[in-house]
Amino acid sequence: MIWLHRGIAGDDTHGHVDDISRFVGPTTIITAVEPDTSDRNHLPLAENLDRLKAARTGDGKQFTLVELPMPRPVIFRGQRLPASYANFYLANGLVLAPTFHDRNDRVALNILAEVFPEREVIGIHSVDLIWGLGALHCMTQQQPAGLA
Repeated sequence: MIWLHRGIAGDDTHGHVDDISRFVGPTTIITAVEPDTSDRNHLPLAENLDRLKAARTGDGKQFTLVELPMPRPVIFRGQRLPASYANFYLANGLVLAPTFHDRNDRVALNILAEVFPEREVIGIHSVDLIWGLGALHCMTQQQPAGLA
């Protein structure tokens, strides 16, 4: 188990891991990074990256880390929303990846295509979805019986 520190700005859960980092193989982790030091996500994501760099596999080896950029902030009614490319969904033979009409959309899609060469990567415009404080991975989760 790897315990990360904080989530991204706008996350109402204070750190849903599907917005931050995801295992994409037994020893490979994709993790969101924000190089802009003035952005609220820079420090929490840098701290999480440091924790991942220090983490070890069960046999004591370092994980392979793949850095995934963040989109520019998505703001709705003065509130920053938790927009992250890490909130992708894996389906049979494909990856559904959130996009935000951002310059990093193509960068993120290309990184995901490299990480998942056997899958087709499809970008899904997610600005409207993120207003609900989640994207593709969040909205595809299980719903307990009796709550439908």
